[in-house]
Amino acid sequence: MFYDQAEIYVKGGDGGAGAVAFRREKYVPEGGPSGGDGGRGGSVVLVADRGLRTLVDFRYKRHYKAERGEHGQGKNMHGKGAEDLCLRLPAGTLVKDAVTGEVLADLVEDGQRAVVAQGGRGGRGNARFMSNTNKAPTFAENGEPGKERRLLLELKLLADVGLVGFPNVGKSTLIAKVSAAKPKIAPYHFTTLVPNLGVVRLADGESFVMADIPGLIEGAHSGAGLGYEFLRHTERTRLLLHVLDVSGSEGRDPLEDFRLIQNELAQYNSFLAERPMMIVANKMDMPGAEDNLARVRAALGISYEIFPVSALTGEGLGELLGRVGQRLPGLPVPEPVVRAEEGHRLTKAGPSERFEIGRDEDGVFIIRGREVERHVAMTHFESEEGVYRLQTILRVMGVDEALRARGIRAGDKVRIKGLEFEWQE
Repeated sequence: MFYDQAEIYVKGGDGGAGAVAFRREKYVPEGGPSGGDGGRGGSVVLVADRGLRTLVDFRYKRHYKAERGEHGQGKNMHGKGAEDLCLRLPAGTLVKDAVTGEVLADLVEDGQRAVVAQGGRGGRGNARFMSNTNKAPTFAENGEPGKERRLLLELKLLADVGLVGFPNVGKSTLIAKVSAAKPKIAPYHFTTLVPNLGVVRLADGESFVMADIPGLIEGAHSGAGLGYEFLRHTERTRLLLHVLDVSGSEGRDPLEDFRLIQNELAQYNSFLAERPMMIVANKMDMPGAEDNLARVRAALGISYEIFPVSALTGEGLGELLGRVGQRLPGLPVPEPVVRAEEGHRLTKAGPSERFEIGRDEDGVFIIRGREVERHVAMTHFESEEGVYRLQTILRVMGVDEALRARGIRAGDKVRIKGLEFEWQE
């Protein structure tokens, strides 16, 4: 089954906790701290795979979490880092943050990798905190939490040639005739409900990939028909073949069809309207085709190469494919296309404030911020020294001063990442 969109949740593994331990050897009095560090958590890594053609696996399993690192141990033994969790995606997948819309990766080459959820670093053991003023620290760090996020996956098929045109003009018949693709073919609209890919092999041993893009009608760019769902698959093609029914078998004018489809491409993205294109004048075996072909040549022959064919009988297909094979080597692989309304989401936000302070309806002060929350998560609250260290960090960051500026008083509650504290001067 073909799926070209999926939303998933990913989380990097938490780092392992550092150990609190001391050397206890018979002839080594006051041996000092020997707690080892925790191991790094595994990251979630996306890997492009040309052998995959659909995102169907991600429609049934949507949550992916990497393993956490091992905890540190005594005798300065560090915990083992966890293996990364690698998820294989079809080449051509665009990866976005589902919350912010930020484009995280564009996986177009086989084997291309992107880390989308970094594993947390391991917490430091108490041996790391020994100093001239503290010879026997009784605290360590917990592991850093792994990064988590929701991802939107959008597959844009990697094809050299894309077939576009109104429903029932013969696109499926054409791709079935020139390749081993087996699309459903019937004399009614929207027979093709998903894009079809076929490999076309030429006489000289060369080959290229052709995609049949279904569902284009007037208004496709704004969601009419199936066009909005599948127009994205035209974005990576190097050459478009615009298939026209020059017989006018359904009472439509092929010139008007051409104008409407070109307008839909331009409305979806202006770059698509400028993509190299050839016109395939199909159904030449039917009555009235010659007259309409003359009109098409008179109106469009100066701007486009026009190839009269019959996908049903195979007439003219050899000349068409030969010309496609000649043009493709000189056409560059297009840069990733970003729709106008998505453009502002490509730029990553600049540095933000280290923390922000708010209050809920009960008057509790709420402190938010990735850095503050990370320090709280890594604090060893079982140790008085560990709590004192957190207080020092928050004071140096300016949290205490900011709370005083907001009017905090003794006995007020302060909440950070689900933990609640009572303010005391």
